[in-house]
Amino acid sequence: MQTILSIENLSKVYATGFRALSNINLDIGRGEIFALLGPNGAGKTTLISIVCGIVNPSEGRVRVAGHDIVTDYRAARSLIGLVPQELTTDAFETVWATVSFSRGLFGKPPNPAYVERVLRDLSLWEKRNNKILTLSGGMKRRVLIAKALAHEPQILFLDEPTAGVDVELRRDMWELVRGLKANGVTIILTTHYIEEAEEMADRIGVINAGEIMLVERKDVLMRKLGRKQLTLQLDTPLTAIPAALAAWRLELGNDGAELTYTYDAENERNDIIALLKSLGDAGIGFTDLKTSQSSLEDIFVSLVGKDAAAAARGTATTSATSAESGQDQETSR
Repeated sequence: MQTILSIENLSKVYATGFRALSNINLDIGRGEIFALLGPNGAGKTTLISIVCGIVNPSEGRVRVAGHDIVTDYRAARSLIGLVPQELTTDAFETVWATVSFSRGLFGKPPNPAYVERVLRDLSLWEKRNNKILTLSGGMKRRVLIAKALAHEPQILFLDEPTAGVDVELRRDMWELVRGLKANGVTIILTTHYIEEAEEMADRIGVINAGEIMLVERKDVLMRKLGRKQLTLQLDTPLTAIPAALAAWRLELGNDGAELTYTYDAENERNDIIALLKSLGDAGIGFTDLKTSQSSLEDIFVSLVGKDAAAAARGTATTSATSAESGQDQETSR
């Protein structure tokens, strides 16, 4: 896959001495959906802000389609669209005017047909003549997305895009993301909703304390780090696991009526065949079986720790609650 965003040895140290990023190296391919996961304060927004030219790096280099973000910043920035966390718009402008103005800022000629298509895709067409101050929080979030798409960027950053928005907008946004990907646009998102990354992303990156912990294709990550469990419903309950099966590290449950085996997803077929043979040799029969696999959230928790993951989930829950009550939600990091 052709690289469209290249980050080399990137670090950020603020004047206070706080190191927000440490030696980040990351290549992102054209047309992929890349999800960057991490707890609050991990450095996600700082990384995005540097790539988008909002924050200056302390060390390192970033190139967008070959354009350096420092020495060739105009060309690099013109290829990027950003949907920030904060709801920052001109309250007294109309939806149509603010989206059209954003297009003009990047030197793009007027294209009413394109702007109309973006507004229709985001269910904003009926609101095109409304002033932004009259819109709900969810509609304002849609306007931010429309503004980010106005100049037809090749890379779209979505920084916590569904924090504090309703279910309808989340559904519309992911339909839009799929359409953009089909047209070759690269999507880079940060999110607290890990199920979104699990459903949408091609690759997953995990950042914690300013450092990239891993970058992996989602399917490979699930296979490498995911754990599976095989649960057998025994035809005759056991009081203890036979010594002949001790090497399998089985667990008894449900008053001896269930036998559970936890194994690596990579060795699934051979392990299960060997286990079932061992059970047969030991004279243990079963009436039913089921398998379950660890989710991306389980993997995330194992990497960053339970406290950090719980904090991330708490932020997401707070945002969702605010959306349901119709309040604007800004997530701070």
